[in-house]
Amino acid sequence: MIPIASPALGSEEIRAAVRVLRSGNLTQGKSVQEFEKRFSSFIGTKHGVACSSGTAALQVGLEAVGIKDGDEVITTPFTFIATGNSILYNRAVPVFADIDQRTFNIDPVKIESKITGKTRAVLVVHLYGQPCDMAAMQKICKENDLLLIEDCAQAHGAEYKGKRVGSLGDLSTFSFYATKNMVTGEGGMILTDNEAAAQKAKVIVNQGQLGRYDHVMIGYNYRMMDMQGAIGLVQLGRLAKLNSQRERNARFLSKRLGKLDWVEVPYVSKGVKHVWHQFTVKVQAGIRDDLFEHLNSSGVGARIYYPTPVHLQPAYRSLGYEKGICPVAESLSEQVISLPVHPKLKKAELKRVVEVMEKFR
Repeated sequence: MIPIASPALGSEEIRAAVRVLRSGNLTQGKSVQEFEKRFSSFIGTKHGVACSSGTAALQVGLEAVGIKDGDEVITTPFTFIATGNSILYNRAVPVFADIDQRTFNIDPVKIESKITGKTRAVLVVHLYGQPCDMAAMQKICKENDLLLIEDCAQAHGAEYKGKRVGSLGDLSTFSFYATKNMVTGEGGMILTDNEAAAQKAKVIVNQGQLGRYDHVMIGYNYRMMDMQGAIGLVQLGRLAKLNSQRERNARFLSKRLGKLDWVEVPYVSKGVKHVWHQFTVKVQAGIRDDLFEHLNSSGVGARIYYPTPVHLQPAYRSLGYEKGICPVAESLSEQVISLPVHPKLKKAELKRVVEVMEKFR
């Protein structure tokens, strides 16, 4: 089976992890601190706060900038459920705006009609590794006095008009889960230029402690382990090369699959650097599920990201969200399918992916 994802871990990551294990300092330590410093510098922000997961980063990041009970946060329905859940964790209200047909990212045109007197923030997701239209997002947020939050879980190293995503809003979050472009197993990071928000986030992720046994607020055990920080430092040094390989693989797939009249290969916006966390194609309505079965039974580990928009998940339907509020996302969820594009793929495996696609019709 050609896997949809495969962590690119090597001997250097193993040595880094072993050094931490031998040190006896397994929780937050020097490796985490250095990882925070180097990753925030790489993205282009003043402050970085490491934590236990990308979901924790979202939850804490929203709390750190003051999202609270009853606030409305506009976001995309076409994402992993953690994006919406992070809003609910803060007792705020997710308001879903529909997505762009080409990029699958939240559509700026659909945002303004969702703004009310309770709206506090727009939470964008750079889906599959392609940056959102950040100039439009910045304009909307500035004109309406809203916070702009970036969910960069799939976009390590992606760029919008020469600037890395994660540096374009008031606060951003990253995930280092095992399938991401850079990994620490689990892990996340909150980035911001806002010193007060960064300091608050540091307290929240460490049980609300300002100092040892001085708990100034209700916090969580969301710390990153030092071993994760050590692995993250190695991965950061390899990120450019790994992303370049993803891009080469994506170019090969786009060129070959673009010849199939029933496949729409990924669209890449002008002025962006796409980092290809996923290579997601759109196929004709009604054939996606059969294609999914064909690919997997033929040894190609395809996946569907995402078969159900967040607002139509059972947990959200129980909160009153209804079908029809985001018709583009609802339609695309029945047409998209993701193919292997990760940097460990061999040329023969890429050719096999194409051959299996060609045999479908």
